[in-house]
Amino acid sequence: MAERSEVPPYARLLAGAVREGVCPGAVWAVGDAAGTRSAGAVGVPDPARPAEPVRPDTLYDVASLTKILALWGVVGTLVEAGKLDLSAPLGAYWPAAAGRPVGDVTARHLLTHTAGMPLRANLRFLYGSDPQDVRDGVLAEPLRHRPGAAVAYTDRAALVLGWLAEHLTGRPLARLAEERVWAPLGMRDTRYGPLPPRAAARCAPTEYDEETGRRLRGTVHDFSARLLGGACGIAGVFTTAGDTGRFLRAVLSPPPGTFPAAWTAASLRVATGTLDPPRGLLWHPAPGTGPEDDVWAHFGFTGTAMWVSPARARWAVLLTNRLYLTRDPAPLARVREAFRAHAFA
Repeated sequence: MAERSEVPPYARLLAGAVREGVCPGAVWAVGDAAGTRSAGAVGVPDPARPAEPVRPDTLYDVASLTKILALWGVVGTLVEAGKLDLSAPLGAYWPAAAGRPVGDVTARHLLTHTAGMPLRANLRFLYGSDPQDVRDGVLAEPLRHRPGAAVAYTDRAALVLGWLAEHLTGRPLARLAEERVWAPLGMRDTRYGPLPPRAAARCAPTEYDEETGRRLRGTVHDFSARLLGGACGIAGVFTTAGDTGRFLRAVLSPPPGTFPAAWTAASLRVATGTLDPPRGLLWHPAPGTGPEDDVWAHFGFTGTAMWVSPARARWAVLLTNRLYLTRDPAPLARVREAFRAHAFA
């Protein structure tokens, strides 16, 4: 395979991305159900500290990879335990949703981004900074279209799913993810922020924050997550490439006591019929591929990505903090697609 060459193509590709100013640095891993086949790191996490290179254990704010690493895994355990019926309207068993527009939505609609919820979060602008006001406002918001009528990615779907998991268990999402997913899989470096000082010191910083007058480092970049204390279904997780690889290995071959194989199989197939773009359950076909290629992906705004393919028995992860340099997603998107092409060749 390509990753066995003397100089892995990933190293050449990502070193070039660093030289071209696409991102300050990157860490990657590619493997299968048995383990990691290629891994490495290039560049620096913080250009202000050029003598400190990216390391395999550098922590990254993975943004929307939270939707998979935390939320998707937790929801899978709830489905397996019979505590969540994906096809039941939320209002039928969740009092907070009853009598509100979201009450006609099902968990399956949320997982496939077909619920018709507003596309933008805009939580503080619309509802203020009180968490209960935010929750009430999100659940009361009119839908854009009938549930199931169209696919439209929105952070609000993950936000509501996280609240639903908390309602069904009586436990915060961060605790659920730790107990049901990360601890059983040995993901010792994975947690919601804000990070304690020692962990924050090895975290790749993201953008400059006007409110604090410094770059965000160990504090989640996503504003909605920050508004809600740092932990929600949208974003907030910090992790390493190694831990992400452990998670993706489990997606290929779930160990007992975590999300089941049936959940993975149901999630990594098109669940949106003829609607476009096709979606699985929180996962989507990787750009540049079709459902028939069986390469599934999720990306994070900070510059992170993960892929998995049951048919090819392979997974891959790429973590960067491209937001340190730019909000323009196009340069990293090109690098990301080249990386995926190498990993799943």
